[in-house]
Amino acid sequence: MIPIEEMTPSDAEGVRYILMDIDDTLTREGRLMDASYQALWDLHRAGLKLVPVTGRSAGWCDLIAREWPVDGVIGENGALAFWEERDNRPLLRQDFHPGAVRNNHPVLERIRRRVLEEVPGARAAKDQFARLFDLAVDFAEEEPVLSLDAAEKIRLIAEAEGARAKVSSIHVNIWMGAYDKLSMAEHFLSGRFGWRRGAGDREIVFVGDSPNDEPMFARFPLACAVANVRRYAALIKHWPAFAASRECGEGFAEIAAALLGKRAPRAPI
Repeated sequence: MIPIEEMTPSDAEGVRYILMDIDDTLTREGRLMDASYQALWDLHRAGLKLVPVTGRSAGWCDLIAREWPVDGVIGENGALAFWEERDNRPLLRQDFHPGAVRNNHPVLERIRRRVLEEVPGARAAKDQFARLFDLAVDFAEEEPVLSLDAAEKIRLIAEAEGARAKVSSIHVNIWMGAYDKLSMAEHFLSGRFGWRRGAGDREIVFVGDSPNDEPMFARFPLACAVANVRRYAALIKHWPAFAASRECGEGFAEIAAALLGKRAPRAPI
């Protein structure tokens, strides 16, 4: 990874879309930071399309699509996308990945029981009630904070039972069905905005912080990370091209400022 300040002006000029994780990318210790929220508004007013890509629940995504300065949100690690159309009165739209499987699947219940029995301190995330497709196991959002080794054990249990699983900075997200953050992001951008795979790869800056962002890091040549990504050095093989010097929301604000500073001034929208 190289410092975000080393992104070239020509690359910055070509960016049309900013995709970003939420937890520990925009937030710190569970709180949305003033610096990162201001950065979202700055990017929005510069005319860039903003799409959070998160493991958070459908319930969170409903609120984010309605109330944040974003052009859509992808949730539950790619199971769904919500966005709001504002031609007349605001209208919330929803799209569900064709490979998504509802989280009442018996395999997920078996995994939940095994995890609670075999990993002391593991528990379902408090927002599980607002999820449609995945099982989120909390290992670091609330006390007791478990180790990354415990998170990896949870992931391995899920995969042994035939599910897919990704470790974030706070949860292990577990689901049935053939989808992930990357496939839904590409589906959403192409369907909603006419983005083209290949030709449009350098139009996207993705910002993340943890192992479940790795497919996005590997896919997009201008992918970035906030500094706390280095906590997961043992779990990440594909690193993004650029990194901020600061952590969490301050790091996201640093990336936004560097990107906007290298672009020609435009009339705010």
